[in-house]
Amino acid sequence: MAARETEQAAGDPREARELLVHLVFGHMAARTVRAAVEFGVVDIIGTDGEVTAREIAERCGTLPQPTHRLLRALAGLGLLTETRPGSFTVTPAGALLSEKDEDSFGAFVRMFLDPAMLRAWDQLDESVRTGQTAFDSVFGIDFFSYLDRHPDLSARFNSAMSQGTRAITAALPSRYDFARFTTVIDIGGGDGTLLSAVLKGTPGLRGVVYDTAGGLAQARTTFEREGVADRATTAVGDFFTAAPPGGDLYLIKSVLHDWSDEQCAGILSHIREAIPDEGRLLIVEPVLPATAEAQGAGVPYLSDLNMLVNVGGRERTREDFTELCRTAGFAVSSFTPIGPDGGYCAIEAVPAPGGIPGDQTL
Repeated sequence: MAARETEQAAGDPREARELLVHLVFGHMAARTVRAAVEFGVVDIIGTDGEVTAREIAERCGTLPQPTHRLLRALAGLGLLTETRPGSFTVTPAGALLSEKDEDSFGAFVRMFLDPAMLRAWDQLDESVRTGQTAFDSVFGIDFFSYLDRHPDLSARFNSAMSQGTRAITAALPSRYDFARFTTVIDIGGGDGTLLSAVLKGTPGLRGVVYDTAGGLAQARTTFEREGVADRATTAVGDFFTAAPPGGDLYLIKSVLHDWSDEQCAGILSHIREAIPDEGRLLIVEPVLPATAEAQGAGVPYLSDLNMLVNVGGRERTREDFTELCRTAGFAVSSFTPIGPDGGYCAIEAVPAPGGIPGDQTL
């Protein structure tokens, strides 16, 4: 629900009730979308086709009546259209679930609605009460170690991160001057999607993705597909222990929100040790407004809670990033909004004189 609708609902009892019911039924809607992806409904129908519920049931190996009910729910959510009783077409929003399309959000849906992601949410109240990461107590292991032990889920996570930030990846090269640099090192860059976009938009620039072996598993394939394999390499390592030397730009996207302030200070301090005095740090992250706003269906704040229950990190405000950088020996020089919704920012920081402050406790 849009911010304006939310504001109107606050003064209208009927609309206020509708808002609350909409929110309570949200988990049902999410699971309905997941079922559509698991059954491949959109690819069965085709983005320009029309198929009956009975035909879909035959393809999926499901019963006709429950299948029709699932398809009606998807139509009610705006992902399908029931053109005549029992026949369905795909809407533009539904087309994003086609796993044949390069703009697909299929892996994103599968990852964020995976049972491993959802179980920790059942313990949200405990995380709020104690500040502890629910995932760790539910599974007896932290989220990223869990991914290491489940390669299929790790690959899905990498794909989901790639799908979920394509708009940011596409926008960043035009919003930041990468041509000033010779070598960019992408810290925690996973499958190389972001680095590939930067290199494609900046001829002559070379780059390195620095990540764990699991995180880098699809990087070489990405480089070759995007035509940058001659200018992109990988380096296996742990950003909690070191950052590789050799870059004049250190790029770190959607990493810091996964970790606590203390852990982030350590990550950035390692970059500060490796970066030349004339180098630059570029952080690409969601930035929360100073005071909460009813925007984007609450997604920025739901993401913040997801960080709390699943990984132990947090989303941050401008003030938070400024202080985090100061603690690690950087001075923030600019915040540049990027992407279609303005929630993400490119945060540029320069090495502060004197290196890393002695006290790194936030």
